[in-house]
Amino acid sequence: MCDISELDSSELGTKEYWDKQYETEIENFRQHGDMGDIWFGEDAVDRIVRWITKNKDIKVDSGIVDIGCGNGYILLNLAQRNFTKLLGIDYSESAVLLAKEIAKKENVPNVKYEVCNVLEDVTKLVNQFDVVHDKGTYDAISLNPENPKDCREKYIKNIWSILKLNGLLIITSCNWTQEELLEQFKEYFKLYEVIPTPQFKFGNKVGNVVTSIVMQNCNL
Repeated sequence: MCDISELDSSELGTKEYWDKQYETEIENFRQHGDMGDIWFGEDAVDRIVRWITKNKDIKVDSGIVDIGCGNGYILLNLAQRNFTKLLGIDYSESAVLLAKEIAKKENVPNVKYEVCNVLEDVTKLVNQFDVVHDKGTYDAISLNPENPKDCREKYIKNIWSILKLNGLLIITSCNWTQEELLEQFKEYFKLYEVIPTPQFKFGNKVGNVVTSIVMQNCNL
């Protein structure tokens, strides 16, 4: 059994922080063509995209939603590999606006973006997706200054609800270990596969810079 302690709260867990961040990134994109930060770096995106494209259970017409899509970078990569049912959602209107402007400039029309808070009403998304992708959003939710445990639990339930039967959640975290994620999600999900990530060695111990795992939703 893994003992779960809440993370220290941070401004990264607030909508105000991300609204301000993406407002700045919109201006940078419009003035300089800079797409903005890629959370965890391009290597993390490449690993996930390679895993998706090689997985026999995921087809080019599988429904894929990116939770907390930010600038939409990973969806652009999937669209360029002929995936056709792609949706990015983010609770920041500025993030969605940035993603739409980038997709238009890159001439990638087959990606949709919507403003949506996954901690609120997700009725219209229920049972709609084969794959949910999350790179850093669960981390941010875990840093919420107000009721992080309640926010995490609401996130897990809502993610489970929007997936189809046997749907997959691909999650990358820099704050939670594989063991901790599996413990937190165990009521609704089971481990499907671990995506290898870079390791570091400190003394005699080996660890990972980030954790990236795939979980499959359980038929409750």
